[in-house]
Amino acid sequence: MITPHINANKTDFSDIVILTGDPIRTKYIAFNWLKNVVEISNVRSMLGFTGMYKDIKVSIMSHGMGIPSSAIYIKELLTFYNVKKIIRLGTCGSIIKGINLKDIIIGMGACTDSSFNRLRFNNYDYAAIADFDMLNKFFETSKKLNYKVHIGNLFSTDFFYTIDPILFKLIKNYNILGIDMETAGIYSIASELNVQAISVCTVSDIINTSKSLNYIDRESKLNKMINLALESILLF
Repeated sequence: MITPHINANKTDFSDIVILTGDPIRTKYIAFNWLKNVVEISNVRSMLGFTGMYKDIKVSIMSHGMGIPSSAIYIKELLTFYNVKKIIRLGTCGSIIKGINLKDIIIGMGACTDSSFNRLRFNNYDYAAIADFDMLNKFFETSKKLNYKVHIGNLFSTDFFYTIDPILFKLIKNYNILGIDMETAGIYSIASELNVQAISVCTVSDIINTSKSLNYIDRESKLNKMINLALESILLF
């Protein structure tokens, strides 16, 4: 075992890794979109796979929920496995008019209520932003595929069930497109370790309404986002 949380061999990972929170979604992507798939890690049921998309070697790794969990896997992937490009494919909620279920949001930046970045950045504010080159390639691919995407700020929260009564009002006032639980932490670690990262989310909930995707849809019905990511990789 190379790390406490990943039992892959040193050379098992591609330098391009797609991250998803849900291990079932990880497995779904691997066996429905890649060829010559090999399972390379399974500690704590956080699954990792490597395969080929067209002629490019791609790895997929699950990371659990929230910044602390995802930070463990990203730190270990970047430090011990020499990964150079991180693509997070997740889900998010939204309260912005004009954004609908299954819409794709690309996180240009990420606000947060987490203290994760402040603790690591000497209590200063850190601007958590995507890698521009990756962002541009995803945008160009979305146009090629004729996919409508929303590009802007995400809000990464530590609370799935928020305890802040004014949070949604602020998010709406500042036109924050989606709410997730990981992006702000992913971007800061990637920046510190000088690698490229981008976070892409499919809208799974329209907050404060009854509109939401069920757990099966969240695991295996996000094909447009998956296709966007894999086709964008061809430009890397």
